[in-house]
Amino acid sequence: MKKLLFKMIIILLVIITGFCGYYGYLGYQIYQDKIQEQSLSERVNQLKSKEDYVTLDQISPIYKEAVLESEDRRFYQHGPVDYYGLARAMFINITTFSFKEGGSTITQQLAKNLCLSFKKDLSRKFAEVFIAKDLEDHYSKDEILEMYLNITYLGEGNYGIQAASQYYYHIDAIDLNKQQCDILVKTLKRPSVYNPSKVN
Repeated sequence: MKKLLFKMIIILLVIITGFCGYYGYLGYQIYQDKIQEQSLSERVNQLKSKEDYVTLDQISPIYKEAVLESEDRRFYQHGPVDYYGLARAMFINITTFSFKEGGSTITQQLAKNLCLSFKKDLSRKFAEVFIAKDLEDHYSKDEILEMYLNITYLGEGNYGIQAASQYYYHIDAIDLNKQQCDILVKTLKRPSVYNPSKVN
């Protein structure tokens, strides 16, 4: 019985390794194609050239903290991938059959927003990881957070916190109060369903 169980575990591990290897290879090809199409530094410069791009010190500290708490509370402690968060998300998805927990770090989300489509498949998830590693190799955590806050979609055609602040509240991102920040963080989760226009 023990030998049979051991063999089954080995077979399962081989299958998982092969599965990850195959999709990892496909993901690396997607990553290479995207970087050859336009370099990461060019994509970053394009984002930073936006008229409504704001630096981290021009964004309400309340909003920054709320986003970190909601999206990636261990952002400053882990690398491009949070393996603890990923394992936790997988456990929740499997035990609840909901598959709602993504486990993506802020760096991974930035990678997706900068370079990839929002199509969900495993090869693109691997591509996201390769791009996230490049981001963390070349930019500080603060720079990554700043870019993320300037690229996220916040409903009604608004990308980035400055654009959303001006559109919904007619103020700059630095002047957002707690209530406004809480609403915008909820918008970040489901921008097509929930945004300040629908709350007011």
